[in-house]
Amino acid sequence: MSLTAPISRRRSSRALRFVRHYGEMVAAMFLGMLVLGLPAVIALGALGIEVSDWRADAPALLFLGMAVTMTVPMVAWMRYRGHGWAPAWEMSAAMFLPTFGVLALLGSGSVTDIGTLMAVEHVAMPVAMLAVMLLRLDEYAGARPSVVAG
Repeated sequence: MSLTAPISRRRSSRALRFVRHYGEMVAAMFLGMLVLGLPAVIALGALGIEVSDWRADAPALLFLGMAVTMTVPMVAWMRYRGHGWAPAWEMSAAMFLPTFGVLALLGSGSVTDIGTLMAVEHVAMPVAMLAVMLLRLDEYAGARPSVVAG
């Protein structure tokens, strides 16, 4: 009997857990935009506030609102899956740091096209999430998430 087969299966199951968690986080981001973002837009519209005007009038609110509507369900799902608060805060930072970077570009006048900034934010967020996950590989690929730290 080969000793490499159990090791190969362990690596495979760790990789699958890692990929599954990443997929769940991306799905939570998109669901958050629908489940939280759409009702927020409707509610604000009922109050006479048109979110579509934010692109020109208040783009920072648009970017921050998007970060919130994507982050809240991710954190909720992480907590449901047994992750502690420390990894949830780290994943939140992975969502907000790209947003702050985009806001810095906008504020400095380096990049003013909202569509370009939106693309940068939406590409940087999953990359930042992946970086956080790679830094805590055991948290996201291990058999059980750690809840000791929060």
